[in-house]
Amino acid sequence: MASIQRLSSSGSEGGDPQIDERKRKRMLSNRESARRSRMRKQKQMEDLADDVSRLQGENKKLVESIKTNEEAFIEIEAANSILRAQTMELADRLRFLNSILEIAEEVSGFSVEIPAIPDPLLKPWHISRQTQPIGMFLH
Repeated sequence: MASIQRLSSSGSEGGDPQIDERKRKRMLSNRESARRSRMRKQKQMEDLADDVSRLQGENKKLVESIKTNEEAFIEIEAANSILRAQTMELADRLRFLNSILEIAEEVSGFSVEIPAIPDPLLKPWHISRQTQPIGMFLH
C-alpha cells in the first residue's frame, strides 16, 4: 500500500525529488509551448488583418477603375453613335450627289467617274478614303 500512496502523492509531500524536477520542467515546457502557440496565433491574426486591409484597398481601387471605365465606355459609345449617324448622313449625301453626277453625265454626255459607296455599317473598318473631299461637290 505504501507504494500506491507514493504514486498518488504529489511529490511535494516528500516524494522522489527527481520526479518533482521532471514535473516542474515539463510544466515549464508546457507553459512555454502554450506561450509560443498563443504568439503564433496572434501573429496569424495580425497577418490576416493586414491581408484583409490590403485586399479591401485593392478592391476599392478595382471598383473605382471599373466605374471610371464604365463612364468612359458610355462616353465613347455616345460619341460612336454620333459618328455612325454622321457617317450615314454623309453616305446619303454622297448617294444624292452621285445621282446628280449621273444625271449630269446623261445630259452632258461627259463620262464622270462615280465611286461606289461602301456601306459603313456593315464593315466600318473598311471605309475607303475618298481622294477628293465631298465638299468640292457642294459648291
